[in-house]
Amino acid sequence: MRQPPSYRPVHGFWGRRVPVLALSAAILVPACRMEPATGGVTALEELFAQYWEFRLDEDPLLATSVGDHRADQHLPSVTVEAERRRAERASGFLDRLRAIDRSSVGRQDRISYDMLERELEIALRDFELGAYRFPMTVDDGFHIGFARLPANHPFRNSDDYRSYIARLDGWPLYVEEHLALLRDGLATGMTLPRVILEGYEVTIETHVVQDPTTSVFYAPFSSFPVTVPASDTASLRAQGIRAIQESVVPGYESFRDFMAGEYVPDARTSIGAFEMPGGRAYYDHQIRVYTTLDDVTAEEIHRIGLDEVARIRSDMEAIIDDLEFADGFPAFLEFLRTDPRFYASTPEDLLKEAAYIAKEMDGKLPSLFGRLPRLPYGIQPVPDHLAPKYTGGRYIRAPVGGTRPGYYWVNTYALESRPLYVLPSLTLHEAVPGHHLQNALRQELDGLPSFRRFSSNSAYGEGWGLYSEYLGVEAGIYKTPYQHFGRLTYEMWRACRLVVDTGMHALGWTRQEAMDFMAANTALSLHEIRTETDRYISWPGQALAYKLGELKIKELRARAEQALGEAFDVRAFHDLILANGAVPLTVLETQVDAWISDSAAS
Repeated sequence: MRQPPSYRPVHGFWGRRVPVLALSAAILVPACRMEPATGGVTALEELFAQYWEFRLDEDPLLATSVGDHRADQHLPSVTVEAERRRAERASGFLDRLRAIDRSSVGRQDRISYDMLERELEIALRDFELGAYRFPMTVDDGFHIGFARLPANHPFRNSDDYRSYIARLDGWPLYVEEHLALLRDGLATGMTLPRVILEGYEVTIETHVVQDPTTSVFYAPFSSFPVTVPASDTASLRAQGIRAIQESVVPGYESFRDFMAGEYVPDARTSIGAFEMPGGRAYYDHQIRVYTTLDDVTAEEIHRIGLDEVARIRSDMEAIIDDLEFADGFPAFLEFLRTDPRFYASTPEDLLKEAAYIAKEMDGKLPSLFGRLPRLPYGIQPVPDHLAPKYTGGRYIRAPVGGTRPGYYWVNTYALESRPLYVLPSLTLHEAVPGHHLQNALRQELDGLPSFRRFSSNSAYGEGWGLYSEYLGVEAGIYKTPYQHFGRLTYEMWRACRLVVDTGMHALGWTRQEAMDFMAANTALSLHEIRTETDRYISWPGQALAYKLGELKIKELRARAEQALGEAFDVRAFHDLILANGAVPLTVLETQVDAWISDSAAS
């Protein structure tokens, strides 16, 4: 059975994050494979299977990542026409789904039904609102996703190398298709704000190399597996060098020149989503996408955020009082930001500290989980070409069926902005028990429709990540008052997101007001506050997912503890939360309530 991919699109038809790639004119995507149902296959199961095949046909990179290698040499198209075609097909799937009597299927199929209905509704609304005009954020984008191709493409034999070279040769058209989307954004006023694009060129210039052997795209040619015949290596290496010189570098040059000459000069000067044409409807849609809640407004989220900020601030003040620091909250934050004891002196020291924390948490996992994944994870620095505009850390999922593990990326750029007192929280969030545990277990799920094994959403995923930071308290990971304060400042950071994201995108806050609010309430470095604020500006709504997801998981745990009393098993509860992959928060609540009822009855 196919398993979930290692990436998702940024702002195209199918959602967010690591971008889709475009299709070379010389490469045709095969027709969608729709096999008729056979004996014992229900209409709903047939629909799930055909929908998944449609997804694979439209995105050969998705197919590669889930172990389907029939189209490894292809790249998907990202033209407006292609997006429209996908929307029409999605509408047809939605009509077929709604023609099936939901009440006639079992509990697990009802979950799948609801998830597919929501996924199709969101995809159609994305197209209607023109979300495809945003194929990049301030710290990610189609060009950054393409640079991860050497890590995500298989290299098992000579044919794999030829497929990789074909994808490199597809890059110039890939760029041109995305430039057309960005020009459409310029024409309609739907662009990234100009102010956040300062320094963005570093993510492009890195790939404009004179020597192709220094390119990240050359890495697969530096050595070959023994399964590639020695007689092929020289030819494949020469073809790879040619593709880098003639396709990859010119494509990045074209994108660089477009950004400098067209996009940045004409990008909008406003920062809030509500200030774009149809922008409030766009932002309200992003709230639904990222929170997976259908009945919460920007104003309500803003109030929740302010309440959480006040609660967490009280806990932070208590730590300051215990430390007998007499100069007040702002001075304590300045102390944390400037005292050398809180910062690593070398990148290696920062990575070693992160590795120690991760390994310590590894030893605590059996006390909190009944089921653990087989897939391991590693720790690496954020690549140099990303680091200046990148967050403090991130989890990079392993390709399904590949030979590399998941990776916890730690940003070693500007060490003076990477405080050690927040490193435990960052590590628990991105590695274990956070995103690695969550995603590695999801890859092992059996018995679910493939589209569900692929599915992800920020409220579930990032909510679990933030909840995982809290689990460090129960596991005894936070040893010093400063580390406890660091956990609270990370929680405060996510609470502040509720305030500043809604403030900028719905309530008229300025970029400086958002940065000032973050600086006044968190111990984040000023550099990280600036990069984070720009991320929220470029990615409306996503920052809301963390705190709202964590609040829901904590609410459900408290409900289960109260209902079950001494019979409550935290390991069973955590296994339940991770048992069905990424589900909307409304579905998760239904699952927990059913588990409480079943547990109480037994």
